[in-house]
Amino acid sequence: MIPMMLPNAPARAHRVDHLLIADMVKEGSRVLDVGCGDGALLQLLAETKQVDGRGIEISRERVNACVAQGLSVVQGNADEDLAAYPDQAFDYAVLSLTIQATQRPKVVLEHLLRIGRRAIVSFPNFGHWSIRLKLLYNGRMPVTPNLPEQWYDSPDSHLCTIIDFAELCDKVGATVERSAAFNAWGQQLSTRSPIDLQNLFGEKAVFLLRK
Repeated sequence: MIPMMLPNAPARAHRVDHLLIADMVKEGSRVLDVGCGDGALLQLLAETKQVDGRGIEISRERVNACVAQGLSVVQGNADEDLAAYPDQAFDYAVLSLTIQATQRPKVVLEHLLRIGRRAIVSFPNFGHWSIRLKLLYNGRMPVTPNLPEQWYDSPDSHLCTIIDFAELCDKVGATVERSAAFNAWGQQLSTRSPIDLQNLFGEKAVFLLRK
């Protein structure tokens, strides 16, 4: 079972993928969080790993909320603005539950691997058994806690499975240093499990990559 709190973390609940990402990041690192949302991951990394964190977020309202918390966040679009960042400007470039909403996931992943000495990506797994079952019995795009919008309202234009993402990593020449799949209760699946089983039972996954 993955603990719901990291040591020295504030007394609040954190997303499981954020906890895993924080565990992968070395203390004092420079981190770029792409699609940082409300800044929860940047705040967690600042408090537990003392990182020098920067964020990019497409929503002006969320950018303002992050800045109000004292976080260094600018408005930007992963599909359009990552090309302006220099090579290896950060120790880690992070994309948490965002890659499926980008227009060009392969290009975005290549930029992450270029900008950061390492890239960390988390995403919902479209290969989970519950999604397969709903497609089989209903013949319709599923609505789940991880994919809560109807297909016509969803920002997710490139949903993928764990196997799909692993194949993309091979395609862009990325080395997987660490990966983890976990279920709806925050339980991490055994790293010894074959990727087919992780693809079947993992609701989300986190990959730590390097070029």
